[in-house]
Amino acid sequence: MTKDSLTVLVDYEAGNLHSAEKAFQRMAAETGAGTVLVSGRPEDIARADRIVLPGDGAFPACARALHAVPGLAEAITEAVTAKARPFLGICIGMQMLATRGLEYQETPGFGWIAGEVVKITPADPALKVPHMGWNDLVLDRPHPLLAGIETGDHAYFVHSYHFQVADPADRLAHCDYAGPITAIVGKGNIVGTQFHPEKSQATGLRLIANFLTWAP
Repeated sequence: MTKDSLTVLVDYEAGNLHSAEKAFQRMAAETGAGTVLVSGRPEDIARADRIVLPGDGAFPACARALHAVPGLAEAITEAVTAKARPFLGICIGMQMLATRGLEYQETPGFGWIAGEVVKITPADPALKVPHMGWNDLVLDRPHPLLAGIETGDHAYFVHSYHFQVADPADRLAHCDYAGPITAIVGKGNIVGTQFHPEKSQATGLRLIANFLTWAP
């Protein structure tokens, strides 16, 4: 990690990036992790040392918005799969790592972590969907992204669909909502959080700092 390191938050008009930008800039300053840039330009993705893909709303709409920017999805794929740049997906950005999403219609994802994004169906019908608010993390396996984070730490969720991974080894953490809900996934240089770290106070800021200093 050097002061010249560049982290790009991908802007494809699929969410308000203001709070995420502030959180990442704060932790980059505290950890000496270089510059944080919000950009939707493929050339900025190509020169990034690490990439963050946020996303709010519905899987199909986010996927369409991403692919509507010429060269953007291709630049992300090149950086992540060919150059092995560290990648963090947030909320729908994490869901787009899956093989496919089933929200409203079948929509292909990047397919970097095998699995499907399906509607949350709590075993207790009294629990409402969307799953919204604070919930406790349950850590499934150790990972550098989770340094200093423990089972029972809180994170802030807002979603109606969740990522069912094909391989349990790819699930780093979950939460309970009358059944397990995937909270964090990880494989190689790729990680993703269903919750919003920028809204998750101390837990989220620690996770952001871990990502900014992670060298897979």
